[in-house]
Amino acid sequence: MNRPQQINLTLDEDVSQGTYSNIALVNHSSAEMVIDFARLMPGTPRTRIQQRIIMTPQHAKTFLRTLEDNIRKYEARYGEIRMPGSQEEERMFGFRTPGEDESPEPPPRSKEQP
Repeated sequence: MNRPQQINLTLDEDVSQGTYSNIALVNHSSAEMVIDFARLMPGTPRTRIQQRIIMTPQHAKTFLRTLEDNIRKYEARYGEIRMPGSQEEERMFGFRTPGEDESPEPPPRSKEQP
């Protein structure tokens, strides 16, 4: 009978504070998945990568399944996580797929009434 391996984790104080991210960019090769996390502040056209996570495709898929499971548990306890409805709201949210604009287009100007 195989028992799960017990892993002893240590959490350094500086890492325990976490890093806020509202942008995640995902790229891959045949051997790895690369996830860059950043945060973009309103009115700021540029940002820096805060964290880069590199993992195998197998670990990425396991991570995806674990994240999906945790989201189901979260929603069962706290209710559905509501997502932006319109395409414009999604663009403003911050997470983008490769190739999308780096910044949302400004809203169209309204014509002034005489």
